[in-house]
Amino acid sequence: MRAGGRKAVLAALMLVVATALPALAVNPDEILDDPALEARARALSAGLRCMVCQNQSIDDSNAELARDLRLLVRERISRGDSDAEVIDYVVSRYGEFVLLNPRLQTSTLLLWGAPVVLVLVGSLALVVGARRRRGRVTGTALTGEEQAELDRLLKP
Repeated sequence: MRAGGRKAVLAALMLVVATALPALAVNPDEILDDPALEARARALSAGLRCMVCQNQSIDDSNAELARDLRLLVRERISRGDSDAEVIDYVVSRYGEFVLLNPRLQTSTLLLWGAPVVLVLVGSLALVVGARRRRGRVTGTALTGEEQAELDRLLKP
C-alpha cells in the first residue's frame, strides 16, 4: 500500500474512533475548582438521566435541563452534601426515572424481576418442548430398498 493510501486509512480509522467516544457536554464554566469534588460530580452525573434525551446521562447531554441538573449536582456537592444526599435530592424533585440505574425497591421490583422471570419462562418452554418431542417418531419408515442399502453399508 502506498504512503498516501496508508494516511487515508489511518485518518479514516482515527475519525471512526473519535466518533465512537462519548461527547461530554460539561462546559468549562461548570467545572468545580477542586478536582476531588469535580470527580464526585462527574461520577454522580454519569448516573443521572437527561429528562429530555432520556437515553443519555446528564454528563453527555447538551440539553438545557441537563445543564441545570449538572449545576444543581455541583451546587449540592459544594454545600457539603454526600453523594447519597445529592441523589436523594434529585430523585425527590424528578422521581426515580432520573436514575439511569434505578434502585431496588417495591416500585421497581417488576423492572428488576422481569428479566429473571422471562429467562425462567423461556427455559421452562424449552424444557417442555424438548420433552414433548422426545418420544415422537419423525420422518417415514425406510423402504425395503433403503433398508437393504443401509444393511449393506453397516456390515463390516
